Amino acid sequence: MPSWSDPVVAQASEAVGGPWGRHAVVGRALFWTPLRVCLLFTALVLALAWIKQQPCSSGDWSGSRQYTHFCYSDEVPLFGSYGLDHGDTPYLDARVEYPVLTGGLIAVAAAIARAYDSAAAAFGLLPYGPPVQTYTVVTCLLLSFFALLTVRAVLGLSGRRPWDAAMLGLSPLLLFQAFTNWDLLAVALSAYGLWAWSRRRPAVAGVLLGLGVAAKLYPVLILGALFLLCLRAGRLKQWGTTTIAALLAWTAVNLPIALLAPDNWSWFFVFSRRRPANPETIWNIALYLSHYRLFDGPLAEGQTPTVLNAVVTAVLVLLAAGVAWLTLAAPLRPRLPQIAFLLLAGFLLLNKVWSPQFSLWLLPLAILARPRWRTLLLWQATEVTVWIVTMLHYLGTENRGIGVQWFFLGVLVRDIAVVVLMALVVRDVLRPDGDVVRTTWPGVDDPAGGVLDHAPDRLTLRGWRLVRPGSPAQGAAQQLDLLRVGRGVAGGLEDDRAVGRAGDLEE
Repeated sequence: MPSWSDPVVAQASEAVGGPWGRHAVVGRALFWTPLRVCLLFTALVLALAWIKQQPCSSGDWSGSRQYTHFCYSDEVPLFGSYGLDHGDTPYLDARVEYPVLTGGLIAVAAAIARAYDSAAAAFGLLPYGPPVQTYTVVTCLLLSFFALLTVRAVLGLSGRRPWDAAMLGLSPLLLFQAFTNWDLLAVALSAYGLWAWSRRRPAVAGVLLGLGVAAKLYPVLILGALFLLCLRAGRLKQWGTTTIAALLAWTAVNLPIALLAPDNWSWFFVFSRRRPANPETIWNIALYLSHYRLFDGPLAEGQTPTVLNAVVTAVLVLLAAGVAWLTLAAPLRPRLPQIAFLLLAGFLLLNKVWSPQFSLWLLPLAILARPRWRTLLLWQATEVTVWIVTMLHYLGTENRGIGVQWFFLGVLVRDIAVVVLMALVVRDVLRPDGDVVRTTWPGVDDPAGGVLDHAPDRLTLRGWRLVRPGSPAQGAAQQLDLLRVGRGVAGGLEDDRAVGRAGDLEE
């Protein structure tokens, strides 16, 4: 019962009569199941997101409306940039800086919008507006569908905690960023890939994750988290099945475009390499403070930041090594969402690009890794702050916007919040008794783990040594752990002869 176990929910429930009563009947609702309630929450938040977005949908951005109304979205300016207003097809007719499946979603939305405009002009019964507005409405409806799908997947991944999906449905981050870009496509595919893995369907999980990589590259990090956990559990065969399926799905989507338009297909990779530090990153702050003397120094238009790319790659490798050590050295094998969240959050913090809508990638993993309302709401409040200061900074001080110092302050507060959230997840990994998912119901291990759920370890780290269970080194390590536990419980376990001496190890 969330209103019993979470203080934020208990306080919020006062608006509708207070926490659930001791004698209330549970599980008898014929229609309002937890899933349908969470989908209703999501629909209401998406409706509010559209109200926020509507002032910019017509393409009339006079007076910097996109900044003053906080309704900027990439769909409106790129509608003309990609030639969608003239019927051009992404990649085949226009150069697109997004992965192929995102370009496919852009093309599908444009085709539906053109069909609607033709029908509205022919029959005169349908509402009619500028083509860019029709395209924006269609795009937002498609993204809303993906948001609802994501909520369903998160509920399926939450095990015996279905109400955790409400954290996604009522998310302030979803309210502000749902329609900024096309990221919800990759978020939905990744969530369903994890759900398929949890249902012990590694091939299906691979196909979905591969399609997610074809929409945004970040699901590769989920495959990395699966590798680390499968290495510890000795389940590399299932990981191999998932990875091969992901590679085949990614190739099936990318190969036709790569053959038909190789230059436009490769532009995403070229653009990513040449892209400078994004304004909302620690690297841009470092460049500003050094008067742009760090790394490559001032760059000309289109010049590749070679030094910055190398530095970012190096720190990302160190991040991966640290998460790998944590995965193998933790006293109990971490849950899949915990490791995936740490990899993705660290990637966003250390990468040279962190657009505000990228934080949607983190949202499902953060909910599954540490489903606590207060922590998640505080983090999302900083994400909303970043969006507000970004819009006001782009508005410019001459138009009553804010200076770069206030913008950087908002970014740093968000970064600190993400670091704190990562630290809390690491603490749960090192102290599994504090993991709310594992302590909700007796015997719960990893609801999203699939073949990893309750699987015995096959390889762990003790100090800096790899140890296989059953080896003499592992037996000595277990004995040492038990001795430490015995000394840590005053007059407890040792007195009961449960643990603490060599002869009691088996018992």
